[in-house]
Amino acid sequence: MSDIEGPTLRRRRLGVELKRCREAAHLTQQDVSRHFEWHSAKVTRIETARVAVTPRDVRDLLTLYRVEDEEYREALVELARSSRERSWWTDYKDIMRPGNFVGMEAAATSMRCWEPIIIPGLLQTEKYMRALISTGRSADPPQRIDRRISLRLTRQSRLHGEHPLELAVIVDESAVRRVIGGRAVMNAQLEHLIDTAKLPNVSLQILPFSAGEHSFLGGPCTLLEYRDTTHLDVVYLEGLAGDYYEEQPTEVARYRQEFERLSTKALDHRTTIKMIESLLFA
Repeated sequence: MSDIEGPTLRRRRLGVELKRCREAAHLTQQDVSRHFEWHSAKVTRIETARVAVTPRDVRDLLTLYRVEDEEYREALVELARSSRERSWWTDYKDIMRPGNFVGMEAAATSMRCWEPIIIPGLLQTEKYMRALISTGRSADPPQRIDRRISLRLTRQSRLHGEHPLELAVIVDESAVRRVIGGRAVMNAQLEHLIDTAKLPNVSLQILPFSAGEHSFLGGPCTLLEYRDTTHLDVVYLEGLAGDYYEEQPTEVARYRQEFERLSTKALDHRTTIKMIESLLFA
């Protein structure tokens, strides 16, 4: 079990295995809830990793599912134990959006990101993100804004280290043209984009206005991928009305294809850097 995997991915792996065992036993989620006199949604939340599950519950579930392989049973019980460990982002729970995207991001091997309006969080400078957060959450006290910035800056550490995140970003041309925080802040942000794009694990492309219509006009989209566990890959769709996670493998594969199509419409690396430089020195 890799150190980078973290409790979020372990919880998702456990949920997938428990669902597989339940289906092999020909039991519905309702059957399980009735047997244990649980709330009707508990089994769904366990299998979709929305809640942690205790080692005792795992043992009881596996007994109900007639899973007798002791080595397999203990492996899932250990997953339950380790999935309940505290993570570095636990201290930021009060300012995080529902769904634990940060935990999924922390465990991902690679990430593909489409952003139509602003520079993605992993590529933002501190002053750029402060301008964004202060504007979007003007009612927040300074301490809460500082914590949001601290969380975002900590997330950026995934781009460095022994096992850096493979990041492929496509931003709309409007994201690099829109001046956030004033000219000086925006220039520093553009310089940061150029520097970060030099990292071997980062790919940056701009989708020019001339590209016309495409399938991601609806809003930001992120595809999180996990080495050796492609069945856990997930698409994250962020919106003002709420966030949505797509986990069905066939739908995730469709989004992966759309990312590849969008990449062919976007500027290549060299042309992307040239456009950013032209804006920087305009």
